[in-house]
Amino acid sequence: MPEIDSRNHFYLGRAHDLASGEDSGEPLLYKSSQLTTHAVCVGMTGSGKTGLCLSLLEEAALDGVPAICIDPKGDLGNLMLGFPNLEAGDFEPWVDESIAQRKGISKEELAQQTADMWRKGLAGWDEEPERIQKYNDSVERLIFTPGASHGLPITVLKSFDAPPKALLDDADAFRSRVQSAVSGLLALLGIDADPVQSREHIFLSTVLTKAWNRGRNLSIAQMIREIQEPDFEEVGVMKIEDFYPKKERTKLAMDLNNLLASPSFAGWMTGQPLDVQQLLYSPDGKPRHSILSISHLDDAQRMFFVTILLNEVLAWMRTQPGTGSLRALLYMDEVFGYFPPSKKPPSKEPMLTLLKQARAFGLGVVLATQNPVDLDYKGLSNAGTWFLGRLQTERDKMRVMEGLEGASAQAGSTFDKQKMEQTLAGVGNRVFLMNNVYEDQPQVFRTRWAMSYLAGPLSRGQIKTLMDPVRAEFVVEKPAKAERPKLEPAVWVDPKGPTATEIEEADPPEAAAKVPIDSKRVETARRELSKSESELVASILQLPFAGIEILYRLIDLVIAMVNKKATQRRTSSVFAAAGRAQGKLGRPAKAWTDWRTAYADFAEASGQTPEEATASVPILPMTAWLVVLVEVGVALTLIAVATWLVLRLVNAG
Repeated sequence: MPEIDSRNHFYLGRAHDLASGEDSGEPLLYKSSQLTTHAVCVGMTGSGKTGLCLSLLEEAALDGVPAICIDPKGDLGNLMLGFPNLEAGDFEPWVDESIAQRKGISKEELAQQTADMWRKGLAGWDEEPERIQKYNDSVERLIFTPGASHGLPITVLKSFDAPPKALLDDADAFRSRVQSAVSGLLALLGIDADPVQSREHIFLSTVLTKAWNRGRNLSIAQMIREIQEPDFEEVGVMKIEDFYPKKERTKLAMDLNNLLASPSFAGWMTGQPLDVQQLLYSPDGKPRHSILSISHLDDAQRMFFVTILLNEVLAWMRTQPGTGSLRALLYMDEVFGYFPPSKKPPSKEPMLTLLKQARAFGLGVVLATQNPVDLDYKGLSNAGTWFLGRLQTERDKMRVMEGLEGASAQAGSTFDKQKMEQTLAGVGNRVFLMNNVYEDQPQVFRTRWAMSYLAGPLSRGQIKTLMDPVRAEFVVEKPAKAERPKLEPAVWVDPKGPTATEIEEADPPEAAAKVPIDSKRVETARRELSKSESELVASILQLPFAGIEILYRLIDLVIAMVNKKATQRRTSSVFAAAGRAQGKLGRPAKAWTDWRTAYADFAEASGQTPEEATASVPILPMTAWLVVLVEVGVALTLIAVATWLVLRLVNAG
């Protein structure tokens, strides 16, 4: 039997027989070098996609392969939760207390049950505690949070550095780099700019092109000055004043300056500069798995950061010598919206370039999604391996077939569409169909038990807890000042009120216990609290839509049953609606946790001790209470109407 820890092989699971529903004893080993032709993992919520992808990253870690992991949902922090001792105390901080309450047990009992389940699950897949320890020791795992400080802060805004010479000498690659950088910056400003038609895009592209061709790095401040007073007089054949008058250029500079001057944007200017080499390796050469958590950002900020990151990976890649082995991984947990079939967001061009060119440099790209309809399968035909789990709709299956057919044609292999559709229809939870252009036939397998505890999306507080022990290593020390600054009287800011009040009448001991307030930190925390409150209210507002869809599907099914026209399709639509609702139902819980963390951070920034700050957090903000009360009233009304309608139909039948 093959050894599951064979070098340059990833242990992903065991072969599975769809007819009998049984797993074979033979482990499925995937050659790591085959990942240089990239992989795509597709599966609906609950299919086991997250477990498979985390297992793949665990195997890469055991092989010493570094990885950059883009995390739009917050699940990849689970890679930090590998517990060799498998004791209840290891799991207790990470289990969901609400689950324990629903089960009528204590959190400690739930942690013990989870530890027992993980120990039994791992043993069933021949994974010993020593393997988890080896995984923990093989790579350094870090969580970076651009624009925020609950993880390790990282910035992409300190400068737009000139790309390396290898990229400057490649005209097409250089042009693509300029276009993506400008598109990302304009997207951050809320400007949807066409590279060919937009004056802003053409002008900023000219600024970057001329600066980078001269080997100049541009800071954001220099970028603003270049917008106002460019060091060129013509764009194309037109005078700069005719093409883009100074008055209008000044407005663009002001928009960029206002964005950067905003206290809520201060987090983007702090932290380590984005350096791909440092994301992949520590200073002493140890491989890293760097998780770039972006779930806290809005859509424009996510697009901006992902675009800049992909361009930096491209620039790093072109400085590496060629190789046929797997040098590093770039993994994105949810590629929905970043690589669509028709639109051209700023992230699409560098992603497509990576899929086409990264193989020669030993960089494997792995993309995962639960929304296959929104993927450019012509671009993904460059992927040599497809992991296909349970899909939600026939339309999803059709798009996946399109991508598989294109990948097979590009690899020069045969593709049996009918047989593939039949096989794909039979997969269930944790069962995947692997179509690998290096193999003669697709393989069906069940995914192994993940060594990392799958706790679900991590909250800001949990990420902060994980990163606090190493935070000091990534903080840029400020130079010492000649004199110790004189402290002003402490200021206390009430987290429930809009203004601050000086503590002038406090007793000396009590006043001495207060910490001087950093007004910038308070304002940043206030804005973060406001943002998280808005996200919580928005997630609660979305809850009825999930219920309405399920209710509609149920009524439709009941009517069909009464009329004796019920079909398998109608029944499946109810389960599909329930699957979609499951994802929506999880958002308020995450948003609520993030809001409580933001509230406590604001209270602490305002002068409270950590214990006081935690104790002062209310159950919900007032706006959320109002929304909940309204939704409960509406829900009761809808349920009453639906019940009356169903009873009337049943009686009529």
